[in-house]
Amino acid sequence: MLSNEAIAAIRKDYTLKEFDETHILPHPIEQFKHWFKEAIDAEVNEPNAMCLATIKHDSKPSSRIVLLKGIDEKGFVFYTNYDSNKGKQLQANAFASLLFFWPELQRQVRIEGEVKKISELESDAYFASRPTESQIGAHASPQSQPIPSRQLLEENYDKFKALFESTPLIRPIHWGGYILEPQNIEFWQGRASRLHDRFLFSKTLTLDWTYTRLAP
Repeated sequence: MLSNEAIAAIRKDYTLKEFDETHILPHPIEQFKHWFKEAIDAEVNEPNAMCLATIKHDSKPSSRIVLLKGIDEKGFVFYTNYDSNKGKQLQANAFASLLFFWPELQRQVRIEGEVKKISELESDAYFASRPTESQIGAHASPQSQPIPSRQLLEENYDKFKALFESTPLIRPIHWGGYILEPQNIEFWQGRASRLHDRFLFSKTLTLDWTYTRLAP
């Protein structure tokens, strides 16, 4: 059995890269895009995987991994079932956070902001671009709801698969996209001796961005 001492002894010194004032791009979205491309070029495993944290009705946090599916000057886009736990939590409290961790580059990015639904046209366009199996799955799965067995999912899938052989496969109204419009974005680069580089971008009242270095 793994002991607490063995767990505590797990450590890694970060010496791969550095990140200082001479490297920073003036807009955090452009900085993110630069790091994101480097993550793709480095063949990071699922570079668009991000931890989405929301707030439950009892004010306790809830988090899960979702996939980034778009980014522009307004923010970060992802898709899900609106009736899922995260959808209901975002309906009640629109503020959330995202976390990207790219261990191959010894980097992480933390993002906080307000989440809004994107337009139905945008959701329709993305849904139509998904593999047919994934489209059917969005209809078949009552996401986050208790189910008696996997058999129910498979039966639902087969039912909708048969239905859409004669009916156009359209986006279900309970499924679509969100955009997180950032208010704070923090870039973290691991450094030796735990003296990491951290820079926090914050949006001002005039909607400009300012940044400051944070102690690790």
